[in-house]
Amino acid sequence: MKNYQRNISTPSLLASIVSLAIFILLTFACAGLGAMASISAGTMYGNIIKPSWAPPANLFGPVWTCLYAMMALAGWLVWREHKRMKVSAGLKVYAVHLVFNVLLSWMFFGLGRADLAMLDIVFLWGLILWMMCFFWRVNAFAGLLMLPYLLWVSFASVLNGSLWFLNGGVLPR
Repeated sequence: MKNYQRNISTPSLLASIVSLAIFILLTFACAGLGAMASISAGTMYGNIIKPSWAPPANLFGPVWTCLYAMMALAGWLVWREHKRMKVSAGLKVYAVHLVFNVLLSWMFFGLGRADLAMLDIVFLWGLILWMMCFFWRVNAFAGLLMLPYLLWVSFASVLNGSLWFLNGGVLPR
């Protein structure tokens, strides 16, 4: 009988499940913090001047839910490689990007400041791009999971800029 040595770079099943749960909880806790600022988002979004191509308000929740799930999975896939390669920089950027993600909702919906939201979204976009490239080098699937997020935030930045311009920089709260 062959003696198989356990691969030291592969986390145990329990560690994998616990870490996946932590990534999901952390990511969706940030989603919840952002959602707190967005409680009246439907009303606000309905009362502002929008470009003809703006999506309906009820599309944002499902899209963001899918994106948060993909973010958590991507972060977890990268974390799983922590014994094989250095991934701490990527995971720190993951945490920082969550802060910018939460701040985006608070700036736009909570404060009604499309200008500050625009500044935030530029930084958020850069963090996502950096993360996507880093994740890709660690785990190609993790990097690919970040692509829809980058595309959505790209779209959201154009939408944010349009809303800012069309409403004269003043958004009702």
